[in-house]
Amino acid sequence: MSRGSGFLKMAEISSEVGEIPKIGVGILGYAFMGKAHSHAYIDLPVFFYPPPARPELIAIAGRSERKVREAAARYGFRRYYTDWRKLVKDPDIELFDNCAPNTMHVEPCIEAAESGKHILCEKPLAPNAKDAKKMLEAVRRAGVKHMVGFNYRFVPAIVLAKKILEERRLGRVYHFRARYLQEWGMDPNLPLIWKFRKEESGSGPIGDLGSHIIDLARFLVGEIKSVFSVTATFIKERPLPEDPSKKGKVDVEDAFAAVIEFENGAIGTLEATRFAAGRKNYNNIEINCEKGSIEFNLERLNELRVYNAEEPYEDIIGWHDILVTETYHPYIEHYWPHGHIIGWEHTFMNEIYHMLNAIVNDEDIAPYGATFEDGYKCNVIMDAIIKSAQEGKKVIIQY
Repeated sequence: MSRGSGFLKMAEISSEVGEIPKIGVGILGYAFMGKAHSHAYIDLPVFFYPPPARPELIAIAGRSERKVREAAARYGFRRYYTDWRKLVKDPDIELFDNCAPNTMHVEPCIEAAESGKHILCEKPLAPNAKDAKKMLEAVRRAGVKHMVGFNYRFVPAIVLAKKILEERRLGRVYHFRARYLQEWGMDPNLPLIWKFRKEESGSGPIGDLGSHIIDLARFLVGEIKSVFSVTATFIKERPLPEDPSKKGKVDVEDAFAAVIEFENGAIGTLEATRFAAGRKNYNNIEINCEKGSIEFNLERLNELRVYNAEEPYEDIIGWHDILVTETYHPYIEHYWPHGHIIGWEHTFMNEIYHMLNAIVNDEDIAPYGATFEDGYKCNVIMDAIIKSAQEGKKVIIQY
């Protein structure tokens, strides 16, 4: 068709927007997080156009050949592997994305770094701080870009909250409290899946949910100085997946609560559980400052509640619900008109855009993205929470 008819040939389109670099992506893990990340790579160029790089889905790896073959076809990967070592050695892969269970983070990420791959690793970075330190040292030696998948840093409302706090619009921070509550662990007949096994998960909700709120505490308020915590396991045994007539021991916590001190003098609380009836994915944070407060609830992720005690009209002072969907709000210019809300899946697009931009333009992952150093520090705090609960005393954080 001619230009006059309103159509452009692909070569003409490319010349108008400029050449977009490509980056080969390999993902380890095809389930929940594998789906979330794959979706983000697929849709990212639709919203962030032109993207820093166009992701090319090279290969996906997992233990079950049937399931990983199906995932490759479903998401559009060129090939699949049942051996993660082949994935990290694949010369077409430049970005290694680790979506595997926690104990599968360490060795694959270290080998990927040694193979010169940039790395995005799901949280928590490792089952413990010792392993996280090895991963941090590996990416530093290799000089590759590295990021931990704390995707809630990329919720527009959270970024707006950070901006408010950084600009000290509400003054000094006094309190930070976070509750990450879910209900899915309450059924005693739920099988002994990997999240209930320390060998595969490293911990229970401390790593699964707590890592998110620990990271948000550091991201929004600052470094944590000490923790004092308690943990509980409510259901001690669960049916074995391979034989429900038999039961196995649950060797991780079902819930934890911790009191924390920040280096800047603020204090706070952290709580996470899988036993909160009625709570689906309730990641709720509240920050109290000298001139007001901020509150966020992930189940209403497009909103940020703000209270400003210094509003000029005292008769309307109160909590305000801000719908964070204006074009001047973080990331929203890439999506829909105001009031047309985005969803949980878009946080992964924002996160991966940040990663690709850092790779292509050689920019820093920090401070808005979580580096492996952030992941390591989170692991140190997680270990301190476990130690505090075991010893029944306050633990000072030492990195």
